[in-house]
Amino acid sequence: MTTTRTNVAVIGTGTMGSAIMWRLSERGVPAVGLEQFTPGHDRGSGHGESRIFRTAYHEDPAYVPMLRAALRGWRELGEQTGEPVLTMTGGLSIGPSTGVIVGGSLEAAKVHALTQEILDPAEFSARFPTQRLREGDTAIWEKDAGVIRPELAITGAVRRACELGASVRPESRVLGIEDGPGDTVLVRLDEEVIRADRVVVAAGAWIPGLLPEAQLPLTVERKILAWFPAEDPTQFGPDRFPIFLRDSPEGTWYGFPTMDGKTVKIALHLGGRETDPDELDRVVHDEDTAPLRDLVRHYLPGLSSRPVRAAVCMYTNTPDGHFVIGNPPAYRNVTVVSACSGHGFKFAPVIGEIAADLSCGSTPEFSLELFDVNRFAD
Repeated sequence: MTTTRTNVAVIGTGTMGSAIMWRLSERGVPAVGLEQFTPGHDRGSGHGESRIFRTAYHEDPAYVPMLRAALRGWRELGEQTGEPVLTMTGGLSIGPSTGVIVGGSLEAAKVHALTQEILDPAEFSARFPTQRLREGDTAIWEKDAGVIRPELAITGAVRRACELGASVRPESRVLGIEDGPGDTVLVRLDEEVIRADRVVVAAGAWIPGLLPEAQLPLTVERKILAWFPAEDPTQFGPDRFPIFLRDSPEGTWYGFPTMDGKTVKIALHLGGRETDPDELDRVVHDEDTAPLRDLVRHYLPGLSSRPVRAAVCMYTNTPDGHFVIGNPPAYRNVTVVSACSGHGFKFAPVIGEIAADLSCGSTPEFSLELFDVNRFAD
């Protein structure tokens, strides 16, 4: 059994872990990333070709300053890696004016003086003929929205971290975390022990198994992504078909412009079978895509209502839908960063900075009250 010494060990190099590695390495902090699969894998929550970036955040206006920093971070990562990590398309929020999506977006824009356009039905139909409004719907357009490519983002951040001096152990499943000599923390693998001054756990759906004494009330939800062929793909390109979120009677759902020049991806935001990440059913069944087929048929003229491919991913949810960032009292010198609750990918660069601050003993720029790791203690 070999022992490796490092300043920071990051468990999980997916959505958040890759960004944490990148931000630590930029500061010259020695870091080791531990990944049970391979960076950019399709076994968790950081795959599927596209993720939404948006600024008028209906979940809570408190997120908006972090989003502004995250937007700068995505552009910075693209410049450093030379990869098309971010494509700005603008974005649509559609639904009842008093609904969560439209009402929350308007509130966030009001609090932070964001620019939005409320489109009347005639203007909406003229600008976006491949979307069909329901009677009574309100449509809002925002400029600062677009598509993040998750696989490119994760592999690019890991590659950049390694260029700056970090190391990554792929195919390395963590068996346990325990106190080490002095104030260090020991992370046990099959044939190696990592002895670190600080450990950051960014393992998404696997967090409860790694930190059982933290007693975090996280649930894992099986989600379906589906790609529908376009009759005329030019009508669904990033220049004509922006990212969107819709609040419909059938549920809250979202979609993207075509990224492959052939198909359009959509998915339901809420609803899904609770699962275990190690026992996830990764086969997409016909009944899984039935709700998405109905949505395409009703709201997206120009798309075939039969998907040509589909995939399974996971949401790791907290009871209130907000993230968990902080130091569980049951663990010394361990920071947990995750529980994205289905909307966290877009924050990765700024959460990477926050985790780097915490690992280095610095005070983060942003308040973490909303994400307090102890808020579920009672």
